[in-house]
Amino acid sequence: MTKEEQERYLRSTPILEVNDKSTKELIADIDLSKSKKEQAVALYYKVRDGFIYNPYHLDLRPEALKSSTISKKSRAWCVEKSIVMATGLRALGIPSKLGYGIVINHIGVEKLTQALRREEIVFHGYVSAYIDGKWVKSTPAFDPLICKVSGVEPLEWEGEEDALFQAYQGSQKFMEYTHFYGEFDDVPVDLMNAEMEKYYPHLFENEYNSRNFSFFHLKSK
Repeated sequence: MTKEEQERYLRSTPILEVNDKSTKELIADIDLSKSKKEQAVALYYKVRDGFIYNPYHLDLRPEALKSSTISKKSRAWCVEKSIVMATGLRALGIPSKLGYGIVINHIGVEKLTQALRREEIVFHGYVSAYIDGKWVKSTPAFDPLICKVSGVEPLEWEGEEDALFQAYQGSQKFMEYTHFYGEFDDVPVDLMNAEMEKYYPHLFENEYNSRNFSFFHLKSK
């Protein structure tokens, strides 16, 4: 990795608030005497298990995606949890990127499919961390509680190989990636809004702000 690349993937941004008080609090109990890999793994489990996964309240506006804003929540969706983890990694001196794809979840998503009106989950977020000379992907989205409810095993990560969801739970297909947008040094807010509007136009044509489901985007008031 060049010096320029290292600086790019360690930098603080208006969304990835590396130097914010909330980030310092996030990593406060990470043992800095351990290796970078062990630190990254500890952070993965802290983020995975520290927020209950909830994809029913989505806000695609920059101010809502700030790591300090997300850190105040008890529930978060994959994009939010990835932002927190990527920010914490950078604060630990571990270069990080944000990756996005389209997935189809085959288990326990009837309610979400009804809200989205199609089976594709657009802009599913994951994290790529530079550890021991290579980029390694992980998905800190599904906490043990949601896994238990869905009947799937929690996704483990040891910092050495990619962990992007299990393709199968037993003999049943679970998570299927159908498209990758790539990996970014910051949240591509405009692209995320554009892709979601393409796949879920009704969410941009109507207002959704109920206790069961809410959706805000760049055009929201």
